[in-house]
Amino acid sequence: MLGLAKFELENVEDAYVKIPLKMLNRHGLIAGATGTGKTITLQTLTENLSKSGIPTLIMDIKGDLSGIAMAGSSNPRVEERISILKLEADCTNNPVEFITISDQPGVPMRATISEFGPILLAKVLGLNDTQEGVLSMLFKYCDDRALPLLDLKDLKEILIRAGEELKDDLQKNFGAFSATSMGTILRKVIEIEQQGAENFFGERSFDVEDFLRKDDGKGLIHILRVADIQDRPKLFSTLMLSLLAEVYKTFPEVGDLDKPKFCIFIDEAHLIFEEATESLLKQMETTIKLIRSKGVGIFFITQNPSDVPESILAQLGLKIQHALRAFTAKDQKSIQLAADNFPITSYYKIEETLISMGIGEALVITLNEKGIPTPLAHTLIRPPMSRIGVLTSEELQNIVSNSEIMDNYKEVINRESAYEILTGKIQDAQIDASSEEATKEEGSSVFERVGDAINSPIGKIVVREVTRGLLGVLGFGRRRR
Repeated sequence: MLGLAKFELENVEDAYVKIPLKMLNRHGLIAGATGTGKTITLQTLTENLSKSGIPTLIMDIKGDLSGIAMAGSSNPRVEERISILKLEADCTNNPVEFITISDQPGVPMRATISEFGPILLAKVLGLNDTQEGVLSMLFKYCDDRALPLLDLKDLKEILIRAGEELKDDLQKNFGAFSATSMGTILRKVIEIEQQGAENFFGERSFDVEDFLRKDDGKGLIHILRVADIQDRPKLFSTLMLSLLAEVYKTFPEVGDLDKPKFCIFIDEAHLIFEEATESLLKQMETTIKLIRSKGVGIFFITQNPSDVPESILAQLGLKIQHALRAFTAKDQKSIQLAADNFPITSYYKIEETLISMGIGEALVITLNEKGIPTPLAHTLIRPPMSRIGVLTSEELQNIVSNSEIMDNYKEVINRESAYEILTGKIQDAQIDASSEEATKEEGSSVFERVGDAINSPIGKIVVREVTRGLLGVLGFGRRRR
């Protein structure tokens, strides 16, 4: 149950707005201006999914969702809302796992370059078709030569060596390629490295099956702490595409279940789409279309629906639209576009409702159990029963230290890969070259010493006498009369 319907500013008694669990794999959108209640709605949704046994993953961009791990406390506004909705104040905590791709406390999430693959990596780097072909060639070469590509260090090394000592071997097996393409790819790799991607690429790889765990029947809520990468869109899109691709590849086809296996909530979704290339958007659109058959629902949280491309917006079956603010002419146009995303209704003047709703209110439309869109409802959203706010450092550290999977992922594995193998071969070649040069120098020094001895006065006498002796033996010496 999401909340209670309103009509003409009055609450409609017992007209509860509910979302069928079966339809949650049709994906969704939570939108609204800053301060209108998007985060609280997100918290309410995830904790109720947890109670229903559905694990979730939340991209916590702003860092304000950690309180979901602790029980809520008495609050006059929460008590008033609960009273209106005729609910019980059942304050409770939720099972939470904190995950990180930086140095923040949490279970480290990593993936190898090989797992990422050349096609997906090319889309993240924004490569053209020619450059993507060159990258695929390098991946194939490394596979054939048993050169594991695990982290960015490996990828950079093979890109550098491809223009030097490996060039002849590559061109012999794969044909000619441009040094310009290699340089462009290398610069793109360095760009995402500067945004912190070196912490993400490596071993041990995160197993997405660990997202499906439960705790006493409750679905585990995984909070991916990405508050420190909101100004690094390349890294954020890299993380999201890798995660979605791995989930799609790993999870089996299940069709339409009574409830989804897993739900992903992407906060500040505009960060993915702001600098996305056309190929990146196509990849995301394809994933959204197909991943629902894996029992996975994806939800975007952003300020304005226009932040999400229309091709993806059309795939979203649940829309929760909080209030929008009209301070400029551009804002007015955005409100008109947002209103056009909803079906025509005789009950609400959508544009007026969008700018007049209070905090914790939203226009909601979803699908019923038969997949038919429900009527649009101005909804008073129910409050969460967990803490609204953040954890203290001690509370956070306590949860992280008690993680069941931390021991499996905290150790950074740095086994021999492409960088070490190529560097080792080059060092061996340098040692062999040095030994050969030393041997040549030693040989030449022996000849120089012999030559010096022969050219000395004593050496000349010795040579003359030896020559005379040899001529005498051969019968050419002068005969004595």
